[in-house]
Amino acid sequence: MKRRLVVDLQSPRAAWRIPPISVAAIRDAVGPGWEVVEVNAQAASDGDGGAGTPEAVAAARGAEIYVGYGVPTGVVQAAGAALRWAHSGTAGVGATLPQIRGTGIILTNSAAVHAEPLADWAIAGAAYFARGLDRMVQAQRERRWAKADFTDTPRERELRDLRMGVYGLGGLGSAVARRGIALGMRVAGVRRRPDHGGPQGIGWVGGPDDLPRLVRESDVFVIAAPQTTATKGAVARDVLERLPQDAIVVNLSRGALLDETALLQLLDAGRLRGAALDVFATEPLPPEHPFWAHPRVLVSPHAAAVTDRFWERETDLIVSNIRRYLAGAPLANVVDLEAGY
Repeated sequence: MKRRLVVDLQSPRAAWRIPPISVAAIRDAVGPGWEVVEVNAQAASDGDGGAGTPEAVAAARGAEIYVGYGVPTGVVQAAGAALRWAHSGTAGVGATLPQIRGTGIILTNSAAVHAEPLADWAIAGAAYFARGLDRMVQAQRERRWAKADFTDTPRERELRDLRMGVYGLGGLGSAVARRGIALGMRVAGVRRRPDHGGPQGIGWVGGPDDLPRLVRESDVFVIAAPQTTATKGAVARDVLERLPQDAIVVNLSRGALLDETALLQLLDAGRLRGAALDVFATEPLPPEHPFWAHPRVLVSPHAAAVTDRFWERETDLIVSNIRRYLAGAPLANVVDLEAGY
């Protein structure tokens, strides 16, 4: 009897829909002793994944490996004791943790897969405000030659003069930090395990208790920590109020980490230069939300990680982990079920 691997990655969104070449690579990796079942029903790929389809639940019966967007409860129940490893194509796995804890299933995620494109976007978002591109876009819309706006009262800053603070120095935060360092910024960061350090050239790395210091020293403050019980709501009003005048906030993580009401009020008061936001407390962002029309906010529809290289990296991660699994070696990107990432 063949062992079973289920591929449940048929997203309705083209960027996240697994291509045939990736399915073929998975089949080659497991070899002839395995049955690879591809679920053709559309899987929810936004956020931390969805509730699962009847087709996915049916395919999961007796499956040893499940690859999807999150791990639905129905899949865990259908697979039963046979399921030993589940991989999520998402970085966040908060919705998956309750049904995995206590089962003995190894859970891996795709956090590192998104790091490079998200880090690019973080730098682009910071530069959008630091170099005055927001003001240029507005003047262009008005068909106004706004040279005097920039030459009579120069406010633009060079990137190398900015201090960057990164909240969450995992794969994503470290990729952001490396780019900041390469551009000449003074970079510092905070992470749950400060003893793990940061990229070469980083100024200092602290623990969660050092977040107040980090924001005080951040002209660009990047939120890159995963959403957990410890980080939810961590970037509260009192944290944002410690940011220097004209600081820029970039959120790449989850909207739940950030007090959006306090952020909006500080932007309205002219305390902050701008906010580049890829994630929000409510998604899709409601059409009546003031962020849409705010001159100091750059809104991205939770799409900052999207490039044409996602499946190249995701397939490499899945295939590499299949080979590790078959060899009995430790898997990459194993989620700490207690820490939540």
